[in-house]
Amino acid sequence: MPEDVFVHEKGLCESDRVGKGTRIWAFAHVMKGAVVGEGCNIGETSFVESGAVIGNHCTIKNGVSVWDKVTLEDYVFIGPNAVLTNDLLPRCKHKKTPDDFLPTLIKEGASIGANATIVCGVVIGRNAMVGAGAVVTRDVPDHVLVIGNPARQRGFVCDCGRRMEPGIRCSCGRLYRVREGRVREEK
Repeated sequence: MPEDVFVHEKGLCESDRVGKGTRIWAFAHVMKGAVVGEGCNIGETSFVESGAVIGNHCTIKNGVSVWDKVTLEDYVFIGPNAVLTNDLLPRCKHKKTPDDFLPTLIKEGASIGANATIVCGVVIGRNAMVGAGAVVTRDVPDHVLVIGNPARQRGFVCDCGRRMEPGIRCSCGRLYRVREGRVREEK
C-alpha cells in the first residue's frame, strides 16, 4: 500500500490494493481483496467487502457498505447511508457463495443520493444521478436523473451535475443531444 494512504487510527484496512492519496476514516473497514483506487474518500462507519472494486477519485460517504460484486468506476459519489445490495433473494437458511450474487455496476461520474437503495444486478449509467431515498430496481441510462420508489426518470443531468434538457446548452457550456435513444455530448 502506498505511504500516502491515510487510515484513521480507528479505521481498519486489510487490503493491500488501495491507491495513493486515499483516505479511510474512523470505524471504516476495507477487507482483504477489496480494490480501492487513488484519491478516494471512504467515510466513517463504511464497509468495503472483498470482491468490491472502487475506481479512482470516488467518495463513499458515512455508513455505506460496498459489497462483493459491486463495481464503482472513477469519480462515483455515494451519499450517506445509501444501500448497495448483491443478493436478490437473501435467505439465512440457504447459504450462498459469491458466485450466487448479482453484479452491480455504477459507471463513471454517477452520483447516488443519501439513503438511496440500489438493488443488485443493475447498471447506473455515466454521470447519472439517483435522488435521495430513491429505490433503483432497473438500469439507469447515462445522464438520467431518477427519483422516487420505485425510481423513475425525472430528467437529465450534465457532467457538472446540473439538471438540463438535451438540445439546450447547460450553464457550464456543455451541449447534449438525444441520439439513438441515448444522451450524448456534442463536441
